[in-house]
Amino acid sequence: MRVITGIARGHRLVAPDGLDVRPTSDKVKEGIFSAIQFEIENSQVLDLFAGSGQMGIEALSRGAAHAVFVDSSAKSVRCVNQNLKSTNLEKFSEVVTRDSYDYIRFTSQKFDIIILDPPYHYSHIQKILPLAADKLNQGGLIICEYEKEAGLPEVPAGMMLKKSYSYGKICVSVFIKPTEEE
Repeated sequence: MRVITGIARGHRLVAPDGLDVRPTSDKVKEGIFSAIQFEIENSQVLDLFAGSGQMGIEALSRGAAHAVFVDSSAKSVRCVNQNLKSTNLEKFSEVVTRDSYDYIRFTSQKFDIIILDPPYHYSHIQKILPLAADKLNQGGLIICEYEKEAGLPEVPAGMMLKKSYSYGKICVSVFIKPTEEE
């Protein structure tokens, strides 16, 4: 697992051991970031269910202004901190050890990009997507990675499906919160 491009390009990242963390493949990550490449610059990013932090780190490497990484696992948080340190991206980030549902319900922050890549087989996407939509700035994006068997998540109120594609057993959907002009 590595940072694909940007200021931290090529840096190797560590991931916690265990079945709860499933790092996004380089192919899927490249597809996601190609789809949102023009929205990343100077954005405020939330990497919910951060795991290793690789998605938020990729966003920072590509020009995001700031990223918040949230995970309830102490092992995951240690990996995120280690990866931020090794990529020299600590000063652009905040790492929070907290349940993702609690964080998204109670944070007052708003984001331009929210990355949802929760553990599979728990129906997290459908449950947390409406909560995340409430924390999104106008024109903002939510990227959802989920198992194909789960099916396309229901589009939250006030959002539109921008793109949806699959990579074998993995699906990715990108939702946008339209601005008044859209």
